[in-house]
Amino acid sequence: MSYTQTYLDRCQELLDGVRTQESAIQTAADWFSKSILAGRMVHVFGSGHSRIMVEEMWPRYGSFPGFNPIVELSLTFHNLVVGANGQRQAMFLENIPNFASQILRNFDLSEIDSALVISSSGCNIVPIEMAEIFQSKGIKTVGLISKKHSEASTSKRSDGKKLQDFCDLVLDSGAPVGDAMVQIEGLETPVAPGSTIGSCMLINTVKAEVANLLNKAGHPPKVLTAGAVIGAEKAAAIFQAAYDEHGHRIAKMYQQNGIPSYVSEQNSMK
Repeated sequence: MSYTQTYLDRCQELLDGVRTQESAIQTAADWFSKSILAGRMVHVFGSGHSRIMVEEMWPRYGSFPGFNPIVELSLTFHNLVVGANGQRQAMFLENIPNFASQILRNFDLSEIDSALVISSSGCNIVPIEMAEIFQSKGIKTVGLISKKHSEASTSKRSDGKKLQDFCDLVLDSGAPVGDAMVQIEGLETPVAPGSTIGSCMLINTVKAEVANLLNKAGHPPKVLTAGAVIGAEKAAAIFQAAYDEHGHRIAKMYQQNGIPSYVSEQNSMK
């Protein structure tokens, strides 16, 4: 059997694993849709390569407003690899205590919100603290991890706690310990990771269920759609409307944030 077939077989196993989580997927979608219908947002955070799942949720074709993608460039900018803004620094910063609180200091969080935090290992400090802060504020928090990898890994926190310890619900990408899924003959370590595959399937199943719930509630989502599907004019109109809605939602995250000013006091009177 070729290595291509081996990898695809492993991916089929990931798909089968996602199928077993339908109840949890529905629960996450229920929490998320309630936040969106209330005019609030679902905060989505991932550091390192987990930013892929944040961007998979929103904004891209087939997605819709209601999600607040929190992507910190200092934790996710991999292009240069070494030198200034290199990968070493990003991986170092990913384990700096209290960095999460500085990120979330920018938002006026509410218990009406919900959150999704992605980390394959669930062991890095920043995503763990993100979930800890969300949960402390009464925000329903979903974690997306690789359970096998997380269980075999050591938390970077001094108390040993992991992302799942601060989540109301956990989704499992199904990726193996170490993530890589293909063992090459003569090569000591495996290649071809799987967490992105499993995680993206989970992201999009949740997205589909949320869209259904919003539609049933009488508020069909403004789904970014290609002109090849609905025509260029309609696609452009939805594009503008979706981004405007995102702006209206995100504005609420700043209006009453932090230290009061005469501007925030004026907004509270409106």
